[in-house]
Amino acid sequence: MNIPFLSLHDVTAKYKDELHEAVLRVVDSGWYLQGKENEEFEKHYAEYIGTKHCIGCANGLDALIWIFRAYIELGVMKPGDEVIVPANTYIATILAITENGLVPVLVEPRKDTLQIDDSLIEERITERTKAICIVHLYGRLAYTEKIGELCKKYNLKLVEDNAQAHGCKFEAKGNEYKRTGSLGDAAGHSFYPGKNLGALGDGGAVTTDDDELAAAIRALANYGSQKKYVFKYTGRNSRLDEIQAAVLDVKLCHLDEDLKARQAIAAYYYDNINNPLITLPKRLPNTENVYHLFPILVGGERRDELQKYLEANGVGTVIHYPIAPHKQECYANEGWNTPQLSLPITEQIADEELSLPMSPTMTIEEAAEVVRLINSWK
Repeated sequence: MNIPFLSLHDVTAKYKDELHEAVLRVVDSGWYLQGKENEEFEKHYAEYIGTKHCIGCANGLDALIWIFRAYIELGVMKPGDEVIVPANTYIATILAITENGLVPVLVEPRKDTLQIDDSLIEERITERTKAICIVHLYGRLAYTEKIGELCKKYNLKLVEDNAQAHGCKFEAKGNEYKRTGSLGDAAGHSFYPGKNLGALGDGGAVTTDDDELAAAIRALANYGSQKKYVFKYTGRNSRLDEIQAAVLDVKLCHLDEDLKARQAIAAYYYDNINNPLITLPKRLPNTENVYHLFPILVGGERRDELQKYLEANGVGTVIHYPIAPHKQECYANEGWNTPQLSLPITEQIADEELSLPMSPTMTIEEAAEVVRLINSWK
């Protein structure tokens, strides 16, 4: 049995007729940027996430960059201010902070949840701290009520990196569910093709309830212009095109259905993987995780051995992410990669993480074969 890590061909084929119709509609319209398709998708995605505003942009990295840049333009932050961020994130989160001259303050995750350890955050807050940026990594909820309380206590902005967690839910007080992307002051979203809500190319968006922030972000992503040929900011061209907006609007209609398929595969993995060499991340309470990825940890320096074994048996896997941000060459001059900065859990996760096949087109039979192979591995 050949089980790919993710088949974008199969994912796209599920809604092929609707996607073809949407793309053809845009082609025939003669309008390819900043038109009705963007308006419709932004309206529908804001409603889905539960925010007043959605601003489409070129990609997920830009979405995060514009949030921090807008806060600087509005006087909420200034270069040199600090942003607390998980140490074990994908590098895009860090890039968005440093791109704006802000200082990332790296905080270790918990090994059992793979998310930022909220018990370590308060000790890293200084008078220069202006925000906490949480990352719903792997499609798993990073938000906790303690993080929300810290933001209120210290008057910090809460920025969500929701690139991997479209549709993830948090059970707030009173049994009310809120989706990630609406839990903080602003959130960046990626629509890279492999994401739970993926375009047929690059795309991204910001969601927020803040009217002033939304207006600034929309201008910054359009050359800095709020009115044609009038430029309030020195911005850039970072727009979501009409074809991608139309594609995303189709796939948004089916997102919850796709998430249920992912959750069923994840539940099968949780219920049936029992190899003592494998550690599964903890199932989180008060949430509906959406399993963009299904990470496992393989100890004893045997991660690469397991990956080769699964590959030899027709199972595709991916390592996310083998080099932590503080170990990357691009940040060599930040002073992070020193004995003084101790991030052993982040580095252990980088050494042990392996992502199993996960997609809305995967079958339980395929999951069963993955489990059989893993449980047979010694």
